[in-house]
Amino acid sequence: MRAMLRWAHADLRTHRGEALFLISATAGIVASLLLAAALFGYATNPWQRVFTQSHGAHVWIRTAPTADPSRLGALDGVAALSGPYDTVATTVASRGARAAAELRAADAVPPATGRPLLTAGRWLDPAVPDGVVLDSSLAAALVAGPGDTLTLPGGTGRTLTVLGVADTAEPRYSPGERPGILWAGASAVDRTPGRSGQVVGLRLTDPDDTAYAVQRAVTTLGAGAVTDIGTWQQTRAEAQGDTRLLGQVLGLFGLAALLAAALAVFGAISTRVRGHLRDISVLKAIGFTPGQVVRVFLVQHLAFAALGAALATVLTQALGSRIPGRLGDAVGVWQGLPGHTAALLAVPAAVVVFIGAATCLAAWRAGRVPPVPVVPAAATAGRGLTGAARRALAVRGVPPALVLGWHRAFSRGRHTPAAVARLALPLLLMTVALSAWTTIARFDTSPERLGLPAALTARPADGVGDREARALLQRSPDVVDAHRGLEVAALVPGQTGTIALRGLGTRQDPYPYSVVEGRPAHGPDEAVAGQGLLDLLGVGVGDWVRVTVAGHPQVLHIVGRSIEPENGGRTISTSLDTLRENDPALRPTVYHVRLRPGADPHAVRAELAQAAAGRLDIHEVTGPADRLSSLRGVVAGLLAVLALIGLTELSTAIGGTIRDGERDLLALKAIGLSPRQITAVTVTAVGCTALAAAVAGTALGVPLAHWLIDHEGRTSGMGAGIAHGPSALHLLTLTAGAVLGAVLLSAVPAARAARRRLADTLGAVA
Repeated sequence: MRAMLRWAHADLRTHRGEALFLISATAGIVASLLLAAALFGYATNPWQRVFTQSHGAHVWIRTAPTADPSRLGALDGVAALSGPYDTVATTVASRGARAAAELRAADAVPPATGRPLLTAGRWLDPAVPDGVVLDSSLAAALVAGPGDTLTLPGGTGRTLTVLGVADTAEPRYSPGERPGILWAGASAVDRTPGRSGQVVGLRLTDPDDTAYAVQRAVTTLGAGAVTDIGTWQQTRAEAQGDTRLLGQVLGLFGLAALLAAALAVFGAISTRVRGHLRDISVLKAIGFTPGQVVRVFLVQHLAFAALGAALATVLTQALGSRIPGRLGDAVGVWQGLPGHTAALLAVPAAVVVFIGAATCLAAWRAGRVPPVPVVPAAATAGRGLTGAARRALAVRGVPPALVLGWHRAFSRGRHTPAAVARLALPLLLMTVALSAWTTIARFDTSPERLGLPAALTARPADGVGDREARALLQRSPDVVDAHRGLEVAALVPGQTGTIALRGLGTRQDPYPYSVVEGRPAHGPDEAVAGQGLLDLLGVGVGDWVRVTVAGHPQVLHIVGRSIEPENGGRTISTSLDTLRENDPALRPTVYHVRLRPGADPHAVRAELAQAAAGRLDIHEVTGPADRLSSLRGVVAGLLAVLALIGLTELSTAIGGTIRDGERDLLALKAIGLSPRQITAVTVTAVGCTALAAAVAGTALGVPLAHWLIDHEGRTSGMGAGIAHGPSALHLLTLTAGAVLGAVLLSAVPAARAARRRLADTLGAVA
């Protein structure tokens, strides 16, 4: 045992940098996987907790006021109803903030199904007829809490008093897209002007039969009576949203980095075994068994892995909740979940076991080394110069060190492609990470190419006509155009759900769609659709689809696929003229405002809101870049972890190149090369290996990144066509950094090897 420890200690002293890199890389990998587990738990838990505690409804159906939703309780598969509730669409304001709201009539006792969970204040009180309870997302948008007052539109001076704030498993408030929920007494709803309707929630006995239950409910009520349908799957997906994407990114890169680290360990041990064949033979000659030799390497690298895993676990547990933004919130919530302790132990243990398996595989070769050292066949065969190398040496002006270094780098037989492949893997992953970074940045710099040409949306108040609204918007010199728009909920074929049907722009003033397949919609009945809608209906570009709006069919020809960042891509868009052909009474309800390049949306919004004096409800358009801002920090951390793995592999490649060059050292000195030139030979060999790996990694990483990002866009409903690879300058910088790092890291050990005494060199060759 003492001899084993002395051998391990001597090996550690020789490869201290490599050990530090392995420990740091393992810590980064374990931290990435733990944060991924936290994000997955956080993405699912908050909504699931509210849904379970509130006995939430699986389906929410909004109908016309003349319908009778109470009949749905008699359908097979419906366990309970929440409602029906009378509703009024209105707008409320508080402290200068305005928001669209659905005022929903409720009783003095919260319902048993779909029950709002109070987080502040109290429930409705008959003694306060104008008291309301706000959904928490709407309360956050209005910065309102118990005791505050909300102002209703119309100039009547009527106000509502906030009694409480509650969480709900229904879709959250989204400015300009989805109204927030206010629960109020029936008398308050009846006295509020606005578009009236009803809403009912269905709790099903079998949630997997949601589509069939929705179809039966629509058939019972009549397609003309249904205005909107929301299912629990859609709501859960929206609640998880980009948090789950962050978890997927961290998990994917964590597993890929784990594979790269395992390969780095495998390469390090294999290279070390080749360089210490004589020492291992001596150990066996003095009595070491093959198992003891294997255990020396295994215990040493398991200790590195365990130390890195323990360090990452302690830091994540102690400091993870202090990380700014969503990551810190996720860790804080995850630490209170039932499976937290199990994941905290299982993830590091799995990483250590995986690295241990790679260590065993590489160390097994050390156990097979015979007690009497045998010169490898490759060495006895000789490694003469190739014809190309001899011709290059004959060219006047070509440095011999450059030619010999290139020859050494690519004349190591099967070890050369193995070293290049191991080093290329972290560089490939770094290229993918950079592609994710540039794709997110593109949403900021070129949103018009990714389905977000408008920076602002404006909704006119009651009584404000089209001409007046456009005149108000055109007052700012920063406004380029204000495209008229209208969005309605439409039933899909089969009546299993609703989609967003949008009329944007006119034939004289077309809307600038981001079409990535087919062409824009110009003619009558032509439309473009998002990937989510194409997947939902099982159609493609060139097909005709039939949707139902308030009982009226609308047949559209899909001529293009556009990038749709919102609504899961379940959107079909046509011109406002096409919608008016079926219903001439339709009027634009929203204006998509495009700004000149360089204009500040926040400043323009403030300017327009002041000029409109309450006649327009103006919001900034939020894109994926706003929601994915925390992903940039994640990508930066992943790049650091991958860089550590790359440094580990570089140190292995340097050691292998120096050991392989020991046999050539005497020959190089014999032909008159100085120690400086011999050093240049080794440095050039390492640099050529790094250059080959960088070229291979970036060449394979760019198409892989495009495929991964477009695949994520396709599965999320946004659609393929959003990927944007790193610029040529970034790829060149990555390649140059890899080569320069290899050269700098190899300079000192190569210089030491070049100045070895002849006796040392003869001993190494013997």
